[in-house]
Amino acid sequence: MAPTVRHTVVDSPYEPLTLVAVDGVLSRVHMTGQRHRPAEETFGEPDPRPFHAAIRQLDAYFAGELTAFDLPLHLIGTPFQVRVWERLLLIPYGETRTYGELAEELGNAGASRAVGLANGKNPVSIIVPCHRVVGAGGGLTGYGGGLDRKQRLLAFESGTAEPDALF
Repeated sequence: MAPTVRHTVVDSPYEPLTLVAVDGVLSRVHMTGQRHRPAEETFGEPDPRPFHAAIRQLDAYFAGELTAFDLPLHLIGTPFQVRVWERLLLIPYGETRTYGELAEELGNAGASRAVGLANGKNPVSIIVPCHRVVGAGGGLTGYGGGLDRKQRLLAFESGTAEPDALF
């Protein structure tokens, strides 16, 4: 039996976000113009019902009222990618890690490039906080949603930007 795939589009300070669920569990959050964004025909039928909790939590996050998401996720990727994405979930709100630090935490200090590639293919933007990963010197490096969005997300989380400044 094929999985049931549904999607909805919600407004955000970063342009519309497309949320995709597989069998009722959130599996993707895509920004407009995001690198590695799959074809729209893979998003399934429009149906907002599987997304009530995700929408509520995203709204609270953008309002500055939520610092950690509590949602079931259906992460689809290679075993290594899923390990990296699960590790991203452990980076606290307002903090950053380098690719090298994540590689060390995963038990392979030499895998920072592989961590970067997995990070770049994160299918659940914002909720799985790949924007919290920076280069070795703390500089902003690649972000599938664009470096301007990454910078705005980090400024928002660090308290140096108001939510209204995200538009």
